[in-house]
Amino acid sequence: MIAVIQRVSQAHVVVAGATIGAIGPGLLVLLCAEPEDSEVQVAKLLDKLLKLRIFSDDAGKMNRSVSDLDGQGKSGGLLVVSQFTLAADTRGGNRPSFTGAAPAALGRSLYEAFVALARQRHPIVATGEFGADMQVHLVNDGPVTIPITVR
Repeated sequence: MIAVIQRVSQAHVVVAGATIGAIGPGLLVLLCAEPEDSEVQVAKLLDKLLKLRIFSDDAGKMNRSVSDLDGQGKSGGLLVVSQFTLAADTRGGNRPSFTGAAPAALGRSLYEAFVALARQRHPIVATGEFGADMQVHLVNDGPVTIPITVR
């Protein structure tokens, strides 16, 4: 699985003019499944995201995770958005190839598995809509943007 995470002070997703998912401080997770992925990668990626220390502590150092945003157990939000274009291969010509992305049915299944597991393990989870034309609005805090690949 491939993910790009962005530390945000706020983010929301709009589909057909309506906001369908929104968070305050937390992580925007752009998520792409690859053909060989399974629920093993789903769990590994979620484990990594929930423990990743990229939020500032009182001294301004990146020592807090999204699960402990304020240092006293308050969680930040997760906004999970499917994005197959993270698997783009741009080596041949000017039109990217997306053959590295999972087929739509597998991609949807793994996206839904990720969201379901995230909702079991984290109190604030919002989503985009798989396969929809989405407008993602965010205020990148820092900015902090981190790519993660889990095999």
